[in-house]
Amino acid sequence: MKRTFAALIALSFAAPAFAEGDAEAGEKEFNKCKACHMIVSDDGTEIVKGGKTGPNLYGIIGRQAGSIEDFRYGDDLVKAGEEGLVWDAAQLTEYVTDPRAFLREYLDDSKAKSKMAFKLKKGGEDVAAYLASVAPAES
Repeated sequence: MKRTFAALIALSFAAPAFAEGDAEAGEKEFNKCKACHMIVSDDGTEIVKGGKTGPNLYGIIGRQAGSIEDFRYGDDLVKAGEEGLVWDAAQLTEYVTDPRAFLREYLDDSKAKSKMAFKLKKGGEDVAAYLASVAPAES
C-alpha cells in the first residue's frame, strides 16, 4: 500500500513536466511542420523559414483558433475559434495528433473537417512547448 501511494505521489509530480513538453526536442520535431508552417515575428523576424500552406505559428499559444487575418482557414477551425477555442499547449498537442478527430470532438460534429491532413503521432507536447518558447513576451 505504501509503495502504491508513493508511486501515485511520484506520478503526480511527473505528469505536469510531461504535459509541458521539451522545447528543445520540439524545435527538432518542428522540422516536420515547417514544410507548411513558418514562424515569423510581428516585426518580420524570421524564426523558422517554412511554407505558407499553413498559417504562421508565431504566437499561436493563447490565440483564438482560425483568427489570423488574410489566411484561408477551413470553416470548421474558424467555427471552433468562434465558439471559444483559444490554443493552449494541451489543446494544440491534441489537435496536431489528429486534427479532424479534435475538431469533431470539440464541435460535437461527426462531419467536421480540418485542412491539416498531417498527424504528428508523437512529440506534439514538445512542439507546443517550442512554439510557446518562441512566442512574444507577455506584457
